[in-house]
Amino acid sequence: MNALAATNRNFKLASRLLGLDSKLEQCLLIPFREIKVECTIPKDDGSLATFIGFRVQHDNARGPMKGGIRYHPEVDPDEVNALAQLMTWKTAVANIPYGGAKGGIGCSPSDLSISELERLTRVFTQKIHDLIGVHTDVPAPDMGTNPQTMAWILDEYSKFHGYSPAVVTGKPIDLGGSLGRDAATGRGVLFAAEALLRDHGKSIAGQRFVVQGFGNVGSWAAQLITEQGGKIVAVSDITGAIKNKNGIDIASLLKHVKENRGVKGFHGADSIDPNSILVEDCDVLIPAALGGVINRDNAKDIKAKYIVEAANHPTDPEADEILAKKGVVILPDIYANSGGVTVSYFEWVQNIQGFMWDEERVNTELKAYMNRGFKDVKDMCKTHNCDLRMGAFTLGVNRVARATTLRGWEA
Repeated sequence: MNALAATNRNFKLASRLLGLDSKLEQCLLIPFREIKVECTIPKDDGSLATFIGFRVQHDNARGPMKGGIRYHPEVDPDEVNALAQLMTWKTAVANIPYGGAKGGIGCSPSDLSISELERLTRVFTQKIHDLIGVHTDVPAPDMGTNPQTMAWILDEYSKFHGYSPAVVTGKPIDLGGSLGRDAATGRGVLFAAEALLRDHGKSIAGQRFVVQGFGNVGSWAAQLITEQGGKIVAVSDITGAIKNKNGIDIASLLKHVKENRGVKGFHGADSIDPNSILVEDCDVLIPAALGGVINRDNAKDIKAKYIVEAANHPTDPEADEILAKKGVVILPDIYANSGGVTVSYFEWVQNIQGFMWDEERVNTELKAYMNRGFKDVKDMCKTHNCDLRMGAFTLGVNRVARATTLRGWEA
């Protein structure tokens, strides 16, 4: 089941639990706008290359639409649609005044030079500049993009609309980015895991963690979990996978990754088959890479007691059912990885006010939002007698449905 089908399925289940009528259901499901643009750029060798860019603006009932822009070869309309819809529910679960959007360009960033990436980003911005905006749609970094990408978008957008730092989040600090934004998704994963374990009478300290994906989110989560006394026993990234049952020295691993561009060859752990990372023995599994990695083929072999979804849609619905029967508790992506969009919201607020916060305030506010979000999800679980995924979906869908109804849009 692809990401869009799985997201639609979860929405329909939540809608049924909430008793929404079909007219409102359809209103919530259909995207506000879908954009597809052709981006042709001169390459460094003088040849022309054409790439297809997408922006799906899903819903703006609760505020401006919000969502990342990813540069990846497998970017397609279905994936972007699914992620835009997930952002609508995620911002509602976090209870921040945004709707959902997502964008992307089908390309391999590693095959493009810095100047080619800049030209591509600027052309894409030229094609969509009149459809995004501070109070309309606010992009952010995602897979394959970073603060530099946001700086190019900000600069190109400002040529048409004047200097508008709040038009994108995840910017460099020097251009109005927020302190704490780089670590925000990983820190949110830590706070989410803390809330989940606390609910089960445990703490981070003494638990064994496996982190699949050691990019920005996975590496920050691993670092912060280690600081709280958790033990990271296995890690993987695109270069390979490593394991040390006594715990990996994350500080040394971060240094190794910086020097060698991957975890492969790290001397403080044994190399293992990357395909086995999800089924390694641990207490908490953190998938922090691509979607659909936990499926019906490997779900039965997963040994973790808890799964904290740091990636978007890492668990297929078939795997959900298998894991539920095994008693595995899954903390869903639309809550667990909402730290990034929450601090993006803080950045947007700071830009609009022209008043920047210190990092301690950012992290304190993030922890308050994550703890409140977990309590709200748990309350919905009790109300509808459902698991955490449906608790999060019913919470998000209900908030968007109420805003839609109050605005008179469902007629």
